[in-house]
Amino acid sequence: MGGGLSALNLPLRASIVMWLLSYRDWGITMRAEAQNNVDAVEKSLNLLRQRIGWETAGHRLEEFNAMTEDPDLWNDPDRAQKLMRERQSLLDAVNSYKAMAQDLSDQIELIEMGEMEEDGEIVEEAEAALRALVEKAAAAELEALLNGEADANDTFLEINSGAGGTESCDWASMLARMYVRWAEKQGYKVELMSESAGEEAGIKSAAYKISGHNAYGWLKSESGVHRLVRISPFDSAAKRHTSFSSVWVYPVVDDNIEIEVNPSDIRLDTYRSSGAGGQHVNTTDSAVRITHLPTGIVVTSSEKSQHQNRDIAMKALKSRLYQMELDRRNAAINEAHENKGDAGWGNQIRSYVLQPYQMVKDLRTNHETSDTKGVLDGDLDAFMAATLALDVAGKSRAEAQAED
Repeated sequence: MGGGLSALNLPLRASIVMWLLSYRDWGITMRAEAQNNVDAVEKSLNLLRQRIGWETAGHRLEEFNAMTEDPDLWNDPDRAQKLMRERQSLLDAVNSYKAMAQDLSDQIELIEMGEMEEDGEIVEEAEAALRALVEKAAAAELEALLNGEADANDTFLEINSGAGGTESCDWASMLARMYVRWAEKQGYKVELMSESAGEEAGIKSAAYKISGHNAYGWLKSESGVHRLVRISPFDSAAKRHTSFSSVWVYPVVDDNIEIEVNPSDIRLDTYRSSGAGGQHVNTTDSAVRITHLPTGIVVTSSEKSQHQNRDIAMKALKSRLYQMELDRRNAAINEAHENKGDAGWGNQIRSYVLQPYQMVKDLRTNHETSDTKGVLDGDLDAFMAATLALDVAGKSRAEAQAED
């Protein structure tokens, strides 16, 4: 880590407080908005310190570094990868905190210098940087709240078309594109596990594995029914149509979590994959479908060899079973999973209206935007953050709507 450990122990917050005290000593009064922004960033940084465990972070990083130097570490690749992920997660959190604390200190210093020299341009630039820092610190604070048992894990994401026929199949493909775009913007790895093409257009269903730190923690808020209202391109009369598709998100089970599946409880079927054509069409019966008889859970994989598809499908089944256990243990947070139901009226979490006006609105948090193109291009962070904040506050959907 180089000089990072020594820098870790610098009293960053103390230096910020010294700058604030210097303002009072010199009789300099920060503008009200700038002061409020400083307070907001400090509040976020304090919460981040607590989440990181700042007082012991340096010691934990030293321990991680010592373990990574063990020549026998990679004798157990799964344990080694888990250790490296944990180390990187802590290191990223520490570096992010230090960078934001330094940024805050720098902007305070610039405001002080600008006011002393009566340079309004410097002050305005620093205040603009402070406003951006408020948003950045708030986002980091929210991400730090992703401390559920499986939040840091990779995730499976399933999309199924619902009521609406061809229109819903097209809507399902639009949702798939939206989530792939979002994942790529986060730097996550996206793997298509299986796909069933629609009869005329779009997809009947698709399953993805999305890999990256906190992939499940962010995407879990997307489970539910998504409703689209638009002028259908498949209707020659150009009438407005309402379509539904469901999304289900569940975590990839960590290898250290034991999930036992009785072989007598599953049925294994092989079949020939039906895709959109080209390189994705299998010429042998290599696709695999596993049905868990006690629960009725069905998982498929059709992108690789039969042996690989069987392994992938079993991992997906274990993840589904693990998700069921998470749902039972935390019913409030997973309300969207349990009430998802059929893809249709009454089970919606978000509405996407493209005609006669443009609006995307989350029905749980009431967060909305008229930037429908941005959302469908993967700009989902604000919606996910609003739902996460709602869950952390412990509020129900009805309570959130009552406050609106």
